[in-house]
Amino acid sequence: MDHLSFAITSDGSKTLFNKEVGEHYHSRHGALQESKHVFLNTGMRYFLGKSGIEKVKILEVGFGTGLNFLITADFCSENNIQLDYTGIEAYPLKQEMIVDTGYEDYISHDLWESFTAQYEEAQKSSVQIGKLCTLKIEPEKMLDFNAKEPFDVVYFDAFAAVHQPEMWNVESLKHISKFLKQGGVFVTYAITGDLKRTMKSLGFTIEKVPGAPGKREMLRAVKI
Repeated sequence: MDHLSFAITSDGSKTLFNKEVGEHYHSRHGALQESKHVFLNTGMRYFLGKSGIEKVKILEVGFGTGLNFLITADFCSENNIQLDYTGIEAYPLKQEMIVDTGYEDYISHDLWESFTAQYEEAQKSSVQIGKLCTLKIEPEKMLDFNAKEPFDVVYFDAFAAVHQPEMWNVESLKHISKFLKQGGVFVTYAITGDLKRTMKSLGFTIEKVPGAPGKREMLRAVKI
């Protein structure tokens, strides 16, 4: 994977730069900050706050380095929340690159050890990560993904539309939205006029909320 190289973001956490796509996997203003703000807090914690339940089923588009999963799983483990997590990743990173992210500094030791030990197995079948979390990584393109049971939250973390417009078109967003249950939450770091119009047309209420450092706003949508 010569097209990938590590970069240090403004909060000290690492991200990867993909030379072929021309974009970083996370915000250069802080990978860890972005993960916590956009996905954990504005997505999962928002859903749990309005649902009152103590279990959550999450689908992530763009599993990448696994940072969003790790931050989410660590929070769930600390707060006794049952987590069922599925990540779609057409181009999974190699085990060595996952280990080199240094994300063990931000989560519990046991969670990190369990994740890194079972990362490759998770690409074949669902694995148990700690006592409360399960993880399945689907090594396929988003439009090829299918699921029998609906999800509570979608973390939409694809590369930006300027680099991967096919991930943000109506066909792709309609496909992924059908796996979200009524009342489910869709969050992404981006917000554009086209995105808002598309999500409204797919039966979502739209909310502009403060973005992570470096972005003024982001999108949160709830399925009606």
